[in-house]
Amino acid sequence: MDEAVSSEKPDMTLGYLAKQDLYDLSVTDLEDRIGALKSEITRCEKALGDRGSSKSEADKLFKF
Repeated sequence: MDEAVSSEKPDMTLGYLAKQDLYDLSVTDLEDRIGALKSEITRCEKALGDRGSSKSEADKLFKF
């Protein structure tokens, strides 16, 4: 992965996507968009899971 991309501030384009007129998109465009969004959701859920397990491991380490 490109380091410049990973160090950038997160681009939360959902605000833009939520305002876009879907009527102008073709069926194929809508299907592609849904696929991309589902992939992004899966990626975010995996990141959450990874952080959750890291946090629980850290909690175990520092419990007295």
